[in-house]
Amino acid sequence: MNTQAAQDTAPETLFVETDRVACDGGGGALGHPRVWLQIPPEKGWVECPYCDRRFVLKTAE
Repeated sequence: MNTQAAQDTAPETLFVETDRVACDGGGGALGHPRVWLQIPPEKGWVECPYCDRRFVLKTAE
């Protein structure tokens, strides 16, 4: 997985420890409806369809 490429193209990149994450866009009322996203193991990341925030699964090192 190329984490540098993941960081270069998304508005915001968050590194997470679980493969299932929730995104509400942050910012309280200025966000978007909460959605649950599943990170595919073969890809290692997922983007929110509302705000394009990218969630990258941390790898054990």
